[in-house]
Amino acid sequence: MRLSSTVFKIAAAAGVAGSLLAAGAAVTAGLRVQDGHPAAAPAATASTVSPGADGIPLAGPHAAAVTTPSSPDAWGGPRSGSEPTLSDRVVHYDIDATLDPVKHSVTGREKLTWRNRSAVPVKSVYLHLYMNAFEGSGSTFFTEKRLRESGFRSGVDTKDGEWGHIALRGVSQGDAQVPWTFVQPDGGPASDHTVVRFDLPVAVAPGASTTFDINFHTQLPRVIARTGYFGTFHLVGQWFPKIGVLELPGERGATAPRWNTHEMHLNSEFYADFGSYDVRLTVPKEYTVGATGERVGTPVEKDGMLTHRFVQGDVHDFAWTADRRTAKPMVDTWTGPGSPQVTVTVLYPPEYVASAAPALKAAKDSLTYFSNTLGPYPYKTLTVVIPPYNAEEAGGMEYPTFFTAEGYVNADPDTLSRYALDAVTIHEFGHGYFYGLLASNEFEEPMLDEGLNEYWQLRMLRARGQDIHLATPLSRKLGFGPGFKAFEAERMGTPRNDPADAPGQNAYDRLQGIGPVYSRTATTMRDLEAQIGKEATERAFKEYYRRWKFRHPSVADLRETLAEASGRRAAVEAVFAQQVYKSTRVDDRIAAFSSREELPLPGTRQAGSAWVEDKQSDIDKRVETVRADWKKAHPNARDGQGPYPWRTEVLVRRQGAPVPQLLRVKFADGSVETVHWDADEPWRKFSWVKPAKAVSAELDPERRHFLDVSKLDDSRTLEPDASAARRWSLDVAAIVQTLLTLIATV
Repeated sequence: MRLSSTVFKIAAAAGVAGSLLAAGAAVTAGLRVQDGHPAAAPAATASTVSPGADGIPLAGPHAAAVTTPSSPDAWGGPRSGSEPTLSDRVVHYDIDATLDPVKHSVTGREKLTWRNRSAVPVKSVYLHLYMNAFEGSGSTFFTEKRLRESGFRSGVDTKDGEWGHIALRGVSQGDAQVPWTFVQPDGGPASDHTVVRFDLPVAVAPGASTTFDINFHTQLPRVIARTGYFGTFHLVGQWFPKIGVLELPGERGATAPRWNTHEMHLNSEFYADFGSYDVRLTVPKEYTVGATGERVGTPVEKDGMLTHRFVQGDVHDFAWTADRRTAKPMVDTWTGPGSPQVTVTVLYPPEYVASAAPALKAAKDSLTYFSNTLGPYPYKTLTVVIPPYNAEEAGGMEYPTFFTAEGYVNADPDTLSRYALDAVTIHEFGHGYFYGLLASNEFEEPMLDEGLNEYWQLRMLRARGQDIHLATPLSRKLGFGPGFKAFEAERMGTPRNDPADAPGQNAYDRLQGIGPVYSRTATTMRDLEAQIGKEATERAFKEYYRRWKFRHPSVADLRETLAEASGRRAAVEAVFAQQVYKSTRVDDRIAAFSSREELPLPGTRQAGSAWVEDKQSDIDKRVETVRADWKKAHPNARDGQGPYPWRTEVLVRRQGAPVPQLLRVKFADGSVETVHWDADEPWRKFSWVKPAKAVSAELDPERRHFLDVSKLDDSRTLEPDASAARRWSLDVAAIVQTLLTLIATV
């Protein structure tokens, strides 16, 4: 999911002034302190819901970053590639679904086959009914939205007649009917119906499988958050009953079997077992359909409806879209080492035709970049959906082999809208790795998906040399298009002075909202990369992909993999302790900087058997003579050099977490002194006596620490340097001049 991409659309549409204002909003989105949001509670080991008949508990409502690495055989152990399937498939879904495009509803029949991986009989199972988050204001989703006085991204409201829900119309296990009960594992309101418990007529023995036949009816909401309809457009996500995850001892910190099945929160997403899907979608024949997985056979027509079949193994979710207004799809193929040939399809509405080709290119470039830097893309399809105008909340959402981007009327290079389109496409594709292939728990450890994905997206933009340009097509013609680096924008958008929430905290117990999960994780990982090096970072993340693909790693598993594969355990563990499990302020600065000439001093001294007094007036004359003689002997010497040495002192202060720092001091003769400051201490004074005056002192000259509260206090010069002020003044003057020109021509 893209956090605040819609502000780029506002900026692109509003002109230069809107671009500047919205860009400021973009980098600070999600950082407002939200009244009424409780502080994060300590991690709990059990849910507030009583366990089922088998006594298997649920994961705690405030569970967050795991500290203990999973066992080597967790989730069946690493996938070597020699197994018959890419993942250890736990569940199979066989679904028939029919869309009513007038009522915007889906009627479905689902055959769900689930395997009990545990060593104990299972008498109750838990399923997600995510669509019930939109059934009314009493759901956990809307309760959090109301109490925090915040919207979901752009804040679309639900009006009368626009609610959604999912209704169970019958559940059976074999010939026996299955009773069900709505539960609230996270202590949400009793009116939340996003989690349901089936109490089974027949227990599922260890290692055995069982099948449930489920009839359901899903009413889609008007697009509000990730799913829904607008006009003839339908994005059908979170639409079917989906079984929760039974975690075993040694998996993500579990010490005994437990169900991990959280309510649908305002800012949390999803977590599910790998399995296989065989889905038949029946829609009016004039509708274009796109979905997770591979299309099988030719659609079958009956009574003006077409039934499309999609099949996909080794994924943990399924979503689809249907729209009567879709333009002719744009289709291409991609190939890469270790991957099958991938068919890439872009579905888009006519009004956003300008976005189709750039989205296709960004998707193919992403396939190349992520495959080269993480690991091969294993599926044969990739479908990109650009939602129509007025359905933007359906944009920026990810599902296996299928994601939604954003649409723009104009997507010229080096404009804000083009950057937004590329960034969102890359971001949502990247979820196919961090959310899809690695399948982390987005409720409890969102940094493993949103955070790492944001970091890798920015790495790709950096590798592309693609900056953020605050420009529209009109402003480009007027010569206005300032740009800045993506990681620097991310740094601007993360709380640094007073961070309240650890990136490793769960998705919903957050004082400053979900935004820092993206920005602070990406900035933390960028700083770690600057510390251990690009090569070690990519080597470690390739190992993370190799070791944990088609499993469900925890934060502790990421930590251990990075530490082992990079060969920099101390650095990795320090960063995780300070900036993942906690959120610690980093604030190093140059507090004082001086460079003084060491001249002869007045006083008395012993010369033989007599005492001689050096008077200040005599010293001044001698100094003047020595300087004149030295100047004649060194006619080309720079200012700041002379016959007497200079004592240079730099005082550095530390008002946050200790980080390895580099201090670089430059001198008038061109020499440089560099020292490392790694100690955990509040201050340190460094001094040198050299034959030249110091010119400048700079902490972190290689800009390794973007989490630092301010980079402006990292450097000092002895002589006034107005270059930065002049640069900013010229930039501001250019902006003002451009705005006045636009006003004058309107």
